[in-house]
Amino acid sequence: MSVNTKNQKKEDNFALGRENYKLLIIGVVIIVIGFALMVGGGSDDPNVFNPEIFSFRRITLAPMVALFGFVFIVYAIMKKPKE
Repeated sequence: MSVNTKNQKKEDNFALGRENYKLLIIGVVIIVIGFALMVGGGSDDPNVFNPEIFSFRRITLAPMVALFGFVFIVYAIMKKPKE
């Protein structure tokens, strides 16, 4: 066996290619950003209502970013690796 054949067999053990794993990591980062955008808006005093909890960022933008991250992960899994 040549060195090239040994390296090829080691790489075949993975279900996805290197590019797929990079895209998966990017998708996870996008999801974390989406959830981080949802954080905050609460009140220190439980008797005081803070309307900031219903801001555009928390109600609309953050869920859309997180959903895009999940869709991106599905794309990363389904993408065929280049040979």
